[in-house]
Amino acid sequence: MLHSLYIKNFALIQELTIEFSPGLTIITGETGAGKSILIGALNLVLGERASSDLVRSGTTKAIIEAVLTNVHSEKIDALLQSANSEQSSELILRRELSSSGQSRCFINDTPCTATLLKQAGEELIDLHGQHEHQLLLHAERHETLLDDFALTATEVANYTATRSALHELQQQLKTLKKDAATIREKKEILDFQLNELNSVSLIPGDEVAIETEITLLENAETLFTLSNTLNELLYDNEHSAYSTVTAALHTLEKLVAIDKRFELHLEETRTATSIIDELARFTRSYASGIEFNATRLDTLREQQLQIQRLCKKYERTYAELIELKKELEAKSALEENLGEELSRLEQQITQRNVELSKHAAALSLKRKAAAKRLERSIQEQLAELGIPHAIFIVSITHEEHSAGDITIEGKRFTAYPRGYDNIEFLITTNPGEKPRPLIKVASGGEISRVMLAMKSALAESAKLPILIFDEIDTGISGRVAESVGKSLRKLSRLHQIIAITHLPHIAAMGDVHLGVKKSVQQERSVTEVTALDAESRLHAIASLISGEQISASSLALAKELVNGIRD
Repeated sequence: MLHSLYIKNFALIQELTIEFSPGLTIITGETGAGKSILIGALNLVLGERASSDLVRSGTTKAIIEAVLTNVHSEKIDALLQSANSEQSSELILRRELSSSGQSRCFINDTPCTATLLKQAGEELIDLHGQHEHQLLLHAERHETLLDDFALTATEVANYTATRSALHELQQQLKTLKKDAATIREKKEILDFQLNELNSVSLIPGDEVAIETEITLLENAETLFTLSNTLNELLYDNEHSAYSTVTAALHTLEKLVAIDKRFELHLEETRTATSIIDELARFTRSYASGIEFNATRLDTLREQQLQIQRLCKKYERTYAELIELKKELEAKSALEENLGEELSRLEQQITQRNVELSKHAAALSLKRKAAAKRLERSIQEQLAELGIPHAIFIVSITHEEHSAGDITIEGKRFTAYPRGYDNIEFLITTNPGEKPRPLIKVASGGEISRVMLAMKSALAESAKLPILIFDEIDTGISGRVAESVGKSLRKLSRLHQIIAITHLPHIAAMGDVHLGVKKSVQQERSVTEVTALDAESRLHAIASLISGEQISASSLALAKELVNGIRD
């Protein structure tokens, strides 16, 4: 719901806040009072192009701010997320326009682009004026409107999920064929590289192991000499460490027998004796196991040299060479199993094509049945709204395509994101004229009434935005005006409606009545908007009947119109 609209320094408006209510809000005022300014302000806060000429003369900045409540939806939440704006119970759209021509946009006080502001505005407020900011004039929205009426959410979800899965399989097949073609073209190179890498044992950790073994073999003689020297120092010598520590141990045992304070050191000496003995045994074993193998050393050096050459050639580390080998093996396996993999994917694609065609046919069938009901409903509504000879057509066509993903009765068709239907609303309002696309309907008043008929038909099923009608009464009067008013009032029981009108029959239907008035204050024109009480409302409606000179009869008729309302 549009809760309030704040406007400051915009055209003739100095500063005002308009609060709105649920139901039907009527706005009236004399020609030139500033009703179009309100629409202009709304357009601006909905992201339309701005002009510095709109900033009130003598001021530096115009501000328009719309506060909306109960508007959260999946799309709105996504827009808030893209704007890095926090979600709250209210949604605040704000536009600031400087006299220098610069424009700033905000959603919930977070700066955003005019495009983002417009996307949010179009989702929330459907404003029907003398321009093309109208839902029905966008042919791409006709499909969504029909689906809302036909309640096809389940069928659309089934179709889109299957189409997404099909496209994923098709992409896999495309990638596979591309990779396979590349592999075939470079098969000789691939085989050569793989053979070259297989000529060397590439095992994780081997590079370090080879280098370690080469170091040991190169230093075998030194290691043998040093280990024998260490063994002699530790054990195989008259004055070895073991002999010396053993003698010290015997002396400590005698001291402990006299003074227990040596007992701790006695245990430490015994430990030292064990350590020396263990080290000596390890040294003897190590020395006996030293390998003097020149052939093995040459083999390892050659293997190390091959690895270094490969690393340099492929400009990769040893670990990266292992990964390259895995990649080449995978490509080789792909080429060997290509036929089987291609066949598997093609079978899955064929199966998905069949599923997609079934979902598309079921969705189209449901749409066609709903289209007939929608056509009758809108034509009946239009007759009541003063367009008795209207013919409304929901055109559903399909595009044949030799490579289409959908097959119906042996023919192939293009698969669109939401089915294989091309949907567009056609209309003629004159007898004998061929129905044409709705966008080509010339009369603004007719477009508004067609929209009103559409909204009435969709009221219970569609998630419609806030509806604002400007000049919906163009070219009508009397009984038709009363029918339009009743239709607006009925629709407002399901959706918030704001209507600017010049007709008393429509004005009398409002739940809330706002009066727009222009006055001169401090030698400057100022537009003001006031919520009218019961008496003021009657005078406003009476002025629509008789003009500025309100008569007793016009007041009586105004009262009769208001009292005659029945929901």
